[in-house]
Amino acid sequence: MLVTGVARQLGGRFVRRILRDPGVDRVVGVDAVPPEHHLGGADFVRADIRQPTIARVLAESDADTVVHLDVTGTPFGSGSRAALKETNVIGTMQLLGACQKSPSIKRLVVKSSTNVYGSAPRDPAVFTETTTPKSLPSGGFAKDTVEVEGYVRGFARRRPDVAVCVLRFANILGPAADSPLASYFSLPVLPTVLGYDPRLQFVHEDDVVEVLRIGSHEPERGTLNSGTFNIAGDGVLLLSQCARRLGRPTVPLLLPAVTWVGSLVRTLGMTDFSPEQIRLLTHGRVVSTDQMRETLGFTPKYSTAETFADFVRSRGPGLLPPQALAGAVDRIAALPLPGGGHSLTQSAD
Repeated sequence: MLVTGVARQLGGRFVRRILRDPGVDRVVGVDAVPPEHHLGGADFVRADIRQPTIARVLAESDADTVVHLDVTGTPFGSGSRAALKETNVIGTMQLLGACQKSPSIKRLVVKSSTNVYGSAPRDPAVFTETTTPKSLPSGGFAKDTVEVEGYVRGFARRRPDVAVCVLRFANILGPAADSPLASYFSLPVLPTVLGYDPRLQFVHEDDVVEVLRIGSHEPERGTLNSGTFNIAGDGVLLLSQCARRLGRPTVPLLLPAVTWVGSLVRTLGMTDFSPEQIRLLTHGRVVSTDQMRETLGFTPKYSTAETFADFVRSRGPGLLPPQALAGAVDRIAALPLPGGGHSLTQSAD
């Protein structure tokens, strides 16, 4: 088995986990930089998947399975957005070109994202794997994933003998999560879009490792480990609920102001506030996971709410205790308006 992106925490965790499976004889980890964490008994090869040398590495490994994890929305170390896009898109092209020439390859697993659906005001309430997006992503990591999946579909047509499994992950969270949304939730104050309270889904990093493990093996009886699958925990959370559980105050801003704040935050190097990220925090996104359960045979251990709770525990208390923040919101909601009624409708949390 050959695994890309092993210098990141998620890649390292997957390699250490897959090595414990009795059917795995050898794992070769590949990345452009040496990992700071251990890879168990895996062999590490320093190689940049953007370069043609990846074909030689794959040929020498004689791998029958490739797990492509080097598709991500967060630059590694001091890397730039341009370098990240090259790794996501050009790197995937080079890797697939190497796989196409390899007679030993039998299975390909690709880490993708529900970002491929975009976020738009007229989106369906729930996306299935076959839903056509109302508005394709125009930039950032979301556009990268659209291009990556296009190349993967082309590879699948050229190599019908290879089982291809594309896993579209919802926003990945957990104690070691390294993603644009994790960076956003780590801000001391959360800028939000005035008048919007988007629905969000999360998947725990533990579940990510487990479903990657399932996808990288031959299917068990009654399951099919090839195709495209949405991967997310049960349920949804509103952005306002997330803020309350974090103990983070929010600053509702008009959309142009949010865009300006996003540019400022990016300049400070604190988080990714790309236009696609802002659209997610405006319109949200929810996907169906029926195929994940019924076809892939995977049931996440963590729900969306449990995933977020574990993330909150790892980040420590916010500026405001969640109970005090919730109480303040409830008191504001109970205030009478001049014309009667109440100022806000209290939402369950």
